[in-house]
Amino acid sequence: MDDLLTNPYVTTIFMIVGQLLLAIVGYFIFRAIGGSLITRTFQRMKEKRKMNNNRAQTLEKLAMNVFSYTLLFIVIVIVIDIFGLPIGPILASAGVIGLAIGFGAQGLVSDVVTGFFLLLEKQIDVEDYVTVIDLDGIVEEVGLRTTRIRAWDGTLHFIPNREITSVSNHSRGNMEAMVDVGISFNENISETMKVLQDAMNRLAEEEDGILEGPDVLGVGSIDEYDVKIRILAYTGNLQQWGIQRKILQASKEALDEAGIEIPVPQQVYIQEKNNG
Repeated sequence: MDDLLTNPYVTTIFMIVGQLLLAIVGYFIFRAIGGSLITRTFQRMKEKRKMNNNRAQTLEKLAMNVFSYTLLFIVIVIVIDIFGLPIGPILASAGVIGLAIGFGAQGLVSDVVTGFFLLLEKQIDVEDYVTVIDLDGIVEEVGLRTTRIRAWDGTLHFIPNREITSVSNHSRGNMEAMVDVGISFNENISETMKVLQDAMNRLAEEEDGILEGPDVLGVGSIDEYDVKIRILAYTGNLQQWGIQRKILQASKEALDEAGIEIPVPQQVYIQEKNNG
């Protein structure tokens, strides 16, 4: 046993394994500490500089990505040094190989450059509702290489940044909640508008998501079966659909209470009797 412990090869193996364990443990410790520092830094930036929450989340996740890649590179260099390999020639060789495959990595470079300009120009932020290459969804992360968008059915899409040639951002500014309410041709339009506006005023007091309105604009259209009264409100980001449902519910209840008819399409069947 003593001979085994004094064997230089065994001692070297134990030293290498110990150093590798220290490098791995150090990686996870520094990653946790760095992640915590980045999170606290952006939290202070949001409080002191009044940075938009979505913007802060976007930059925070990007900083996490850059920090993780940098830390991983440092660990790889340390591991190379642990095995006693010369770092200089390896890095020089890596540079030559990188130059050789650079022509095949143009897509990766394009991803990084496009991602940089997406962030620089503030085209999208985390939690924005966007349309990208005919895909609607919520931005979950803008990375160096890909952007993650969660579709309405729950699917998470990883889109290479170079494919994002145009962006429709639906979260910049207030969102519209527009509803058309149909009434019978026999009803008084002015009276109906007053009933609806009173109901909308009560709804505005109850719902914090309504930023402006709802306002009863007037007759939106005259259809085959009814007259459409248009109601418009402005809401916060992603709250327009919920407010639309609230407007429809409040309108239906107000019209029922006032005895105003909401028509439904009807079909009349005429049956001819054969006297013969």
